[in-house]
Amino acid sequence: MPTRIPETARKAAFALTASLALLATACTGQASSGADDDASKETTLTFWHAWSAPGEVKAVKDLVAGFEKTHPNIHVNVVGNMTDDKINQALRAGGSKAPDVISSFTTNNVGKFCSSGALVDLNPFFEKADIDPETTFPKAMNEYTQFEGDRCAVPLLGDAYGLYYNRTAFQKAGISGPPKTWSEFETVAKKLTIPEGDSYEQLGFMPNYHGWESTTEHYLGQFSPTYFDQDGRSTVATDPAVKAGFVLQKKLVDTLGGYRKLEKYRAGLGDEWGPKHPFHTGQVAMQLDGEWRLGMALDAEPGFEIGVAPLPVPDNQVDQYGKGYITGTIAGIAATGKKQNAAWELVKYMTTDTDAVVNFSNAIHNVPSTLAALKSPELTYDPRFKTFLDIAANPHSTTSPASVNGGVYLSTLQQLGFDYESGKLKDLEGGLEKTAAQIDTDIAQAK
Repeated sequence: MPTRIPETARKAAFALTASLALLATACTGQASSGADDDASKETTLTFWHAWSAPGEVKAVKDLVAGFEKTHPNIHVNVVGNMTDDKINQALRAGGSKAPDVISSFTTNNVGKFCSSGALVDLNPFFEKADIDPETTFPKAMNEYTQFEGDRCAVPLLGDAYGLYYNRTAFQKAGISGPPKTWSEFETVAKKLTIPEGDSYEQLGFMPNYHGWESTTEHYLGQFSPTYFDQDGRSTVATDPAVKAGFVLQKKLVDTLGGYRKLEKYRAGLGDEWGPKHPFHTGQVAMQLDGEWRLGMALDAEPGFEIGVAPLPVPDNQVDQYGKGYITGTIAGIAATGKKQNAAWELVKYMTTDTDAVVNFSNAIHNVPSTLAALKSPELTYDPRFKTFLDIAANPHSTTSPASVNGGVYLSTLQQLGFDYESGKLKDLEGGLEKTAAQIDTDIAQAK
């Protein structure tokens, strides 16, 4: 199962972004203000997390139990199923009942967490512990846990996106293996598409932006966009990678039947989280998705063999085949907390202890978040899962950079995608220019 439901998390992120604005004045805690406690003395921490499924809750408790065994003087009160909104309210209010340590599924809000002071800068803690984040965590995970030099979060397992494909359908269509470039992908998707009247018996791939995980940032991840320049201004109108990603997606939409025909077909398909997901049923032969899909697809017992591969790359980046889009869960220490040294011991254990990360990954079935854990022989997984381990470790893999107003810029870019794929927007370059201006305006207003 996934650590988060991406679309739900995306919607929650915007509500959280607004409420996080209050933290700029409500929180004044710094890394040093609450870091004068003695972590060797008897103390109790409160740890809030968002996992809710029984197996996941047990995995978190086991993770904490491992910590308490190595730190018998530090006791941890674990509270699960905590939404970002509840976490935000508690971080703002502080007090004896507030969490000392939190974990969140919403990486988009790292920029706001850091700039508002809701979570402490962990750089001093890493330096004191002589741990180098750049050699400890995969490149993309290391990037999405900091903002403008402030490392207010740390990775706690991750998600990697790749390509699922119906091996049986591939063999039937005479396709030898997964496509490596986008031009190959377009050819394969078209070859796997079997029309049926004004609909489809089988669709090679659902390219529309409403098609579950086929969001703009997941597509663009394969093109390695910059999003912002060194001054923090949007580059979506000047970075050729962004335009190339939009053009490719629109071409896929047109090649596979057009926006309206595809949307009509999609409306009759199963939802993303149920057993009738269209990839499970064979109605869609290829699917862009995260590592959690493998377990869900196997549980659905499809009548075909499942293949897993990295997503294709642009034709001029074939040497980077194997990369993918990365996101994940983050952990941090509350700025209002008065037990920050003890809290750091818990955070350090959960996120940098190789055995702890490996055991948690085995239990949650998400990607390990340290380079050492990714290589551990103690990892247990379906052989196909290794594709996602390799994507996570790939230095060319990308993520969405942190922004002061969270994921608002991604939502703005996604709206452009909706307008362009549907034909509402004809002038892509003009649309990108307006989108860049809007992103800059939104960020300026959030500061």
